[in-house]
Amino acid sequence: MVDISSITGAVQTNTETTNSSRQTLSADMNTFLTLLTTQLKYQDPMDPMDTAEFTNQLVQYSSVEQSIQMNEKLNNLLSLGISNLGAQAVSYIGKTAQVLGDVMPLQDGKAKATYTLNKDVQSVTIMVKDMNGKVVYTATGEGTTSGTHEFTWDGKDSNGNQLEDGAYQIIVSPKVGSGETAATVTTTVFGKVTGVANDSDGVYIGLGNAVTAGLEYIVTMRDDDYFNSNMGGNTSGEESAGGESSEADETAKV
Repeated sequence: MVDISSITGAVQTNTETTNSSRQTLSADMNTFLTLLTTQLKYQDPMDPMDTAEFTNQLVQYSSVEQSIQMNEKLNNLLSLGISNLGAQAVSYIGKTAQVLGDVMPLQDGKAKATYTLNKDVQSVTIMVKDMNGKVVYTATGEGTTSGTHEFTWDGKDSNGNQLEDGAYQIIVSPKVGSGETAATVTTTVFGKVTGVANDSDGVYIGLGNAVTAGLEYIVTMRDDDYFNSNMGGNTSGEESAGGESSEADETAKV
């Protein structure tokens, strides 16, 4: 999925748009000047045209041209920024990214996510769905206190069958006591970065072979060992994602 050449896509798009605007303005300006000189040539000497109005229109055209030049410079700066982000993102390939979202990649039969509760709850139910909306796995979350808790999945459905690698949605449903306000949940997912690409909206990283995430959603970048830790089976631990030791403590905030 590595597509370094596409990082320059936004540069080309913005340049083409600016050139098109400039060509349109140039054609309109030439037409206006032709009409102006023709009207001045054939004006009635006893009833001359209002030159102030023509001057005002000339000033407006000049202002528009300056605006296009300014937009061109801003587009160049934006394109340069996108290119730099893309080049930096290439260094993420092979590392493990933690990103905000609820679609996690199953890679080599392993998946990991976290859920953060804003308050203590009575119980937590975790469902995993495939991209067709079918529930393939259900578990009870062990973490019910306010804070961040981990969920790991070995890629097996509720019948013990190993599922294919790909994208799966995690849905965390906390249950609160009667009369209490509902709890809010924030989920993050982990995946090994397999590629970098971009479109006109920004730069994206690929997680596995089916999940993409914008750079703005990256929470941490971690060493590969973090993704492989605690992957012995279907578990939902109480430990916060930030609570890992050793190499996990060396996370690089993005």
